Amino acid sequence: MTLRIVPLYPELLSIYADRGNVRVLEQRARWRGIPVEVSPLPLGADLDPAAADAILIGGGQDRDQALVAEALLAQTPALRSAIADGVPVLAVCGGYQLLGHGYVDQGGQRTPGSGLVDLETQAGPDRLIGNVLVEVDLDGHRERMVGFENHAGRTTLGSGVEPLGRVLAGAGNDGVSGHEGCRVGRVIGTYVHGPLLPKNPWLADLVLGWACERRGLDGALEPLDDRLESVAADAAAAIALAERR
Repeated sequence: MTLRIVPLYPELLSIYADRGNVRVLEQRARWRGIPVEVSPLPLGADLDPAAADAILIGGGQDRDQALVAEALLAQTPALRSAIADGVPVLAVCGGYQLLGHGYVDQGGQRTPGSGLVDLETQAGPDRLIGNVLVEVDLDGHRERMVGFENHAGRTTLGSGVEPLGRVLAGAGNDGVSGHEGCRVGRVIGTYVHGPLLPKNPWLADLVLGWACERRGLDGALEPLDDRLESVAADAAAAIALAERR
């Protein structure tokens, strides 16, 4: 019962060390004795929905997003099948934008998205850059999410799409709504990177728990000693609040 983590196009979509998210999921599974393997999907390959237990989509420059957009669009039916079967999807920054219907850059060029989530992204006149702190309610638990954002995109969520959380410090989806990211079932999109999961082990375990459930590895994950991660998150939260806009 090996757990399979599938990062999409990591050779192009890992501009903000998003490979660290893959590494954290892998290691936190291994620490618990859960067999795990990482199977990156290269550009041009087809996704097998039955062979994925967690799918990760990282960020990339506008040029790289345009390169993968057509390939991702072709994989949308397979992605929809995986999502319907309970596979969690974590999409960060550019990957988050590609979850939606499209992204319009500062020059007016539109890159089509997968349409997996009802959202649209339009580049603003400047970049939203800095440390970010977000209050997140997921599955009845309130948590804080810390990290870093660096994006020109302003993302608008469609009707029925919930934000991932409420911005306490930073810009979030657009710098004005007070919302950050999106959540639809087990699909999570966010602008928070740096990378995301090493700074937020609670979120790593949420995704990992969903993946284990999908693979039939039932039962709660054994707690890990996250005292160092908690201290680091406290420091990151304090910095974000001190820099609050």
